[in-house]
Amino acid sequence: MSYYFNTLVKGKNFEEAVELVTAELKKEGFGVLTTIDVKETLKNKIDVDFKKYKILGACNPHFAHKALQNEDKIGVFLPCNIIVEEHENGQIEVSAVDPIASMSTVQNETLGGLASEVQQKLIKVIKSLN
Repeated sequence: MSYYFNTLVKGKNFEEAVELVTAELKKEGFGVLTTIDVKETLKNKIDVDFKKYKILGACNPHFAHKALQNEDKIGVFLPCNIIVEEHENGQIEVSAVDPIASMSTVQNETLGGLASEVQQKLIKVIKSLN
């Protein structure tokens, strides 16, 4: 089982791709709570050069609330991470966590349907990027 789904974004530079992902997440009810600039962090912390790579912590408050009501420790899996990365050849790839894969370790049957709904929304976001 794959733990993510992804796509290549064509016709956009890195920052445009980040903006596009953020806009498409918003259409599906997600907000970006956190943005981790991995390139900048690695440079600042350990003086390592790394490719452009951002981790967007996306959250749909309605789904998060339902999940937390059913499993109070589910917060260890929140928010849903989306990565935007630029490869050496200039291609921009966007990947999203598969919430079914991440929540499959939780022994709580009520989360299955919820994870499926979130998965469908994230797949829709990824597909909309082309």
